[in-house]
Amino acid sequence: MTTQLNVSESINVSEKQSLGLWQQIKEDWIAHGRDWTKPGFRAVAVQRFGVWRMKLKPKLLRIPFSLIYKSLYRKIRNTYGIDLPYTVQLGRRVIIEHQSCIIIHGYSVIGDDCVIRQGVTIGNRYLNRPEDTPKLGARVNVGAGAKILGNIALGNDVNIGANAVVLSDIPANKTAVGIPAKLVTTCS
Repeated sequence: MTTQLNVSESINVSEKQSLGLWQQIKEDWIAHGRDWTKPGFRAVAVQRFGVWRMKLKPKLLRIPFSLIYKSLYRKIRNTYGIDLPYTVQLGRRVIIEHQSCIIIHGYSVIGDDCVIRQGVTIGNRYLNRPEDTPKLGARVNVGAGAKILGNIALGNDVNIGANAVVLSDIPANKTAVGIPAKLVTTCS
């Protein structure tokens, strides 16, 4: 229960500090090392553009921007292997570290300052429950090849090990590794 609250709080902070499209893209560009050629930056920028164009009124004005978005989205997905639809609730300064085999379900929530690496899947667990998707808190660090599946919440400052399969909630400030993922206990 605490994890759910932490995730909601981090997303609400993002919404309260709402930035314009160009401000978000500049912030993402800085987070990606000021390199516009990085596939992760390009994927996030296209996602931000997709969200922005949905706010355009009237719908007739939105049509050309939707065509541009759909072309860019497919280019990013097919060229870099990063599937990041505009329907994802994406926090600020999210970094997609590397390209290839990154699948993020459209109903997922990703908090501020998260890092996602290659081969990561964030999605639903069962086909008959398409809206049961993960919610990541702020500063979640997702290792290469990790799978985060189902209606689960990851608290703030969580680390997910490489190739871990996360099927249950992870409380804040914890590290999970393995298949299925288990919390790591540290010796002091």
